[in-house]
Amino acid sequence: MTRPSSLPTPVLGIAALAGPVLFALSVVFLSMRPSALAVAAAAVILVCVVAADAIIIARDHWGLITVVLAMTGALVLFITSYLPAPLSPPAPLVDPLPPASPPPGMAAFQLPTGVTHRTAAFGYRGGSPLDWRDFTMTSVLVTHPRGDLLIDTGLGRTIDEQFRTLMPGFLRMTTTYEHGLSAAEQLDAAGYDRKRLKGIILTHAHWDHASGGPDFPETPILITPSEHRFVEQGGWITAFARASSSARFREYEFEGGRYLGFPRSHDFYGDGSIVAVPAPGHTPGSVIVFVTLPVQSRFAFVGDLIWQLEGVTRRELRTWLIGKVSGENADEVRENILRMVAVSARYPAITIVPAHDSRGFTRFPVLEASRIR
Repeated sequence: MTRPSSLPTPVLGIAALAGPVLFALSVVFLSMRPSALAVAAAAVILVCVVAADAIIIARDHWGLITVVLAMTGALVLFITSYLPAPLSPPAPLVDPLPPASPPPGMAAFQLPTGVTHRTAAFGYRGGSPLDWRDFTMTSVLVTHPRGDLLIDTGLGRTIDEQFRTLMPGFLRMTTTYEHGLSAAEQLDAAGYDRKRLKGIILTHAHWDHASGGPDFPETPILITPSEHRFVEQGGWITAFARASSSARFREYEFEGGRYLGFPRSHDFYGDGSIVAVPAPGHTPGSVIVFVTLPVQSRFAFVGDLIWQLEGVTRRELRTWLIGKVSGENADEVRENILRMVAVSARYPAITIVPAHDSRGFTRFPVLEASRIR
């Protein structure tokens, strides 16, 4: 057996170049698709990289030592993008709590449609790649006497086919999901009358929020003009949204004034019970939907502004690479996270509901036939 110290120089050179790249890729894969095998692979690759670098340095091979230093520096820089980097605290919010008059009987129900298997490291900087989490894919039904609304759709009836035919290969490799009944199937099982449904508010048009759109062929999809353009021009990333008929999209504007630090707003009913504000960054037309229920229970459905609550509680962005792959505008994401940090500090009774964090949905009952009025 060849001893490590007798490895030929070309092999060491390949290890010096490829090893750090493979380790970085294993970290990315581990954060996006956690498994014991991924942890073991990352550990083996790291040991091999360290061993090869040690041999190169021991041999005083200065050409390869330069490569080792450069690649190690790049790897360290990449790894630091996963370390905590809290945003500076925002200025205190001075806005008063907006008035709201939710009608009696108004309610909200969660419609859990599935999960993807991720890690805390995928969700926010400083999260551990060994903290494995199920990222929820949940639609929310908000009932109102003037017509009900869905906030996002979650995974639809045909998610398996959509995922297989519309999702690019690299995301299929790094994404595992489990799905249950779609939102439409849950509504039907509860005996819900679809005629009561006024529209579907998309917090944004990514696959895991718009997959169920085709399951509601008669229901308008409510969307901002900038997000509508994004749907039409977004390539594969909005292909799931384009599976819904373009005739169903209904644009709305932010004709209302300032709302909890956000410069503009749109009140869907004119009673303050459901108000959307622009929160671009994750996508060009992302929104946050504020819902006020009777007895003044207030919620902020923030979509994918953050994936886990720590994005606000720890003031953490996603990692640099995840932000780039998602096509985010980091400056806009940062600005809107800090707005929500200020809202949470001033009004801690407002429950923040990230679309993929199960902790935000605990106050909403699952829809049952007995709960429909």
